[in-house]
Amino acid sequence: MANILIVEDEAGISSFVSKGLKAAGHLPTVAATGQDGLHYALTGGYDLIILDIGLPDLDGYQVLERMRGQGVSTPVIILTARSSVGDTVQGLESGADDYMAKPFRFEELLARVKLRLRAETTAGPSLNQLQVGDLIMDLPRHQVTLSGKIIDLSAREFALLEAFLNHPGQVLSREQLLDRVWGYDFDPNSNVVDVYVRYLRRKIGNGWITTVRNMGYRLSEPTNSHDRK
Repeated sequence: MANILIVEDEAGISSFVSKGLKAAGHLPTVAATGQDGLHYALTGGYDLIILDIGLPDLDGYQVLERMRGQGVSTPVIILTARSSVGDTVQGLESGADDYMAKPFRFEELLARVKLRLRAETTAGPSLNQLQVGDLIMDLPRHQVTLSGKIIDLSAREFALLEAFLNHPGQVLSREQLLDRVWGYDFDPNSNVVDVYVRYLRRKIGNGWITTVRNMGYRLSEPTNSHDRK
């Protein structure tokens, strides 16, 4: 299951794509404007972005260029009514990974989504170590160290920290964390994520994981040495 951002201002199209992705087992989020799409892309920790060009404020090219300019490397599939060679070239040169013209068949879009996600998955496991500052996770050894000291984590704490380390500096919602770590549908009454975040904070220090109100949690290196373990 992948977290996929759909940036599309036509409600009929975004609903159609969203329902199809849900049926395929993914977790879609819809943004109807370029500004909202850019905000989500910069903070949401998505696995893939489906981006329209003709948006009501920032156009898709601007969204893409600003994303790439701020270091967001998430794969992007442009889905747009603009189908000229010039538009295709501009999209790819702006940093898109694929370009698909409307009207489209959902089966083809889903095939391209699978291809991009598979490419990311294939590239990802070659990394044996995740690191933010002096917080290091050794994946093959299933070991975490902080400033050279081994941190004893349960399997669930390790999986939660891995989710954060895979998206440093990005906000992950409770829904995303539940999906990635626990693997079941989001229950708005569950506080299991909050409980395990507290467990992690006790073990690695309060300064590493910050709460972003009404959005979720973000892991980043503490600027204050007092906040380190």
